[in-house]
Amino acid sequence: MTRLNDPTLVRREYADESGLSQRIAAQESASGPDPRQVAFDAVAEVAPRRVLEVGPGRGELAGRIRHELGADLVAVDQSPRMVELTRARGVKAIVGDVQELPFPDGQFDCALAAWMLYHVPDVDRAVRELRRVLRANGRLVAVTNSERTLSELWDLLGDVGSRSDSFSAENGGWPLLRHFTIVERRDVHGTVTFADREAAHRYVSASPRWSRLADRLPFFDGPLEASRHVVVFVCEP
Repeated sequence: MTRLNDPTLVRREYADESGLSQRIAAQESASGPDPRQVAFDAVAEVAPRRVLEVGPGRGELAGRIRHELGADLVAVDQSPRMVELTRARGVKAIVGDVQELPFPDGQFDCALAAWMLYHVPDVDRAVRELRRVLRANGRLVAVTNSERTLSELWDLLGDVGSRSDSFSAENGGWPLLRHFTIVERRDVHGTVTFADREAAHRYVSASPRWSRLADRLPFFDGPLEASRHVVVFVCEP
């Protein structure tokens, strides 16, 4: 089974933004609270002066934090293309690995890891590094999906095996609690609507794990509403 923390898959998936952009576009139809806003608010609550974002993707959240909060923000990503896109938003960004951050101890007031820790081979090492570069009272905001998010869509593909990840809503609290005393869950529920089979097929085709199964998707009439469950973990010493 393909795993989201397979380094070969991650390099291929984020060599460009095409798949990521397809998945983000599908989320524009979502109902309920926006988990990106919940994550932004969790960062804003501590009025940080220095912020680290690991795995910024196209840099949307990094750009908001930099421009709306006035924070000195640096982003780190293994993908040169994601670094390029983040820099285009006026954000400092470097190529690097969350498992070996190129910063001295205690440099940041807040760190953000949004939908990226499930891509990391050694989650415990990554969280330990994030804790190391935070100040004594620093905050980590980590965002991930439930193993059952969009289950109505994935169930249409039949028996595709386990959807469990190395860092999910169901198991993400444990590696965080090894390095932080307080780990608060902020659960975000809503739905994502796929207008028709073609829209659902595009989304599955853009999924790093299940793209090979896209043509297995059965034909159906009308929209498909799938439940979304995201957790924003807010961690403090």
